[in-house]
Amino acid sequence: MKTVKKFSKAFPACAVLSSVLILFGIAGFFIRGINFGIDFVPGLLEEVRIGPAAIEISYNGSANISVGTSSTALELVITGTSAENETKIFSYAQNPSIKDIAASLSEVDGLSVSVKGAENVSSYGIYLDSSSTSRLSADAPVLLYVSDASTNVSIDDVRSALASESVEVKELGDDSNRSFQIRAAISKNDISSDSLQAEIIGSLKEKFGESNVAIIKTDFVGSGFSSSNAIKSVILAVVTLLAIWIYCAVRFHWDFAVGAIIGLVHDCLIMFSFISWTQVEFSATSFAAVLTIFGYSINATIVILDRVRENISLIQTKKFNDILNASISETLSRSIITTVTTMFASVALLIFTSGSIKDFAIVLTVGLVSGCYSSMLIVPGFVSLMRRNWEPGEFAKHVRPHNNKNVLSFNSTQNV
Repeated sequence: MKTVKKFSKAFPACAVLSSVLILFGIAGFFIRGINFGIDFVPGLLEEVRIGPAAIEISYNGSANISVGTSSTALELVITGTSAENETKIFSYAQNPSIKDIAASLSEVDGLSVSVKGAENVSSYGIYLDSSSTSRLSADAPVLLYVSDASTNVSIDDVRSALASESVEVKELGDDSNRSFQIRAAISKNDISSDSLQAEIIGSLKEKFGESNVAIIKTDFVGSGFSSSNAIKSVILAVVTLLAIWIYCAVRFHWDFAVGAIIGLVHDCLIMFSFISWTQVEFSATSFAAVLTIFGYSINATIVILDRVRENISLIQTKKFNDILNASISETLSRSIITTVTTMFASVALLIFTSGSIKDFAIVLTVGLVSGCYSSMLIVPGFVSLMRRNWEPGEFAKHVRPHNNKNVLSFNSTQNV
């Protein structure tokens, strides 16, 4: 039989600890605020890379040729000729350097190709400026860029270039694949995405050179859309909590249901305390992590409460804390093992990913720890408070006792 741990002795201390952490988070909200992502704050989110162009391509012919890139190859899509449309693929494996891929491109009729940088740089990771056209012509050459670890532009350099703009800059990737995420909130309702983007890119090009700045990705969210996202997120969270409360009230008893909701609100506040002080970006992906923890935490809580419901009819005792201690002890290994195994996935995402997925993993990991803690100590602590005057047989009709002849006797000095 399992040794019963006296978890009830830790209930008051855990309540104080959680209260302190939540108050600390509330202070963080007023002091540092929440680092809302572009999903919740109107503005521009842009990813740029800074470095010299590797190849310049122009085309003088009757066909229409567009250039595209992927993680494994560069592609030319040829249309508008008498023959069938054609796609030419130049894999990086067969053209491992800039010199090689430039030579292969030169074999296409009408293409004029010139190498702008070092010829021996690896061709893997070639990228285009998404703000410029990908269609080749003689009048507007297309520039191809390639990741180069020798490019020594730092995040401080980018921030210095954008000092006059109200923006936030985040560095993505490593030395060989570095890009910068620039986020600018809208300060005026009548500003357009084009003018905001032009101001930012103009400042970067003035600092680093006209042909040395490439836009990788651009997202723009208007004020109406961001406000709608925020309102829908709050409604979704409230409806989720309400649905969980109804389920727990029907399955258990009102105090069990309220305790489960308190546990979920506790986990949510702990995660937001972490987010406010660490300034992890709170985006739609981070909000998905919060909802994921709602599901994980309520599942862990229900396992314990279900065991409490069973033990009410199995354990003969005059103290409800004895039932809580036995129930938590019996589910302790399950709670810890489930949390640890789930954290394998979240920690792997935390280590091996970047950007919004990494933010998701950070929030998820904190929520997993908080969910396990609240399920074992915060929710039972509230139930213990509500049933401090409990007497054997009370609430029996609400907890649906199981028919079991193996009723156990329990006292304060006996282990189950």
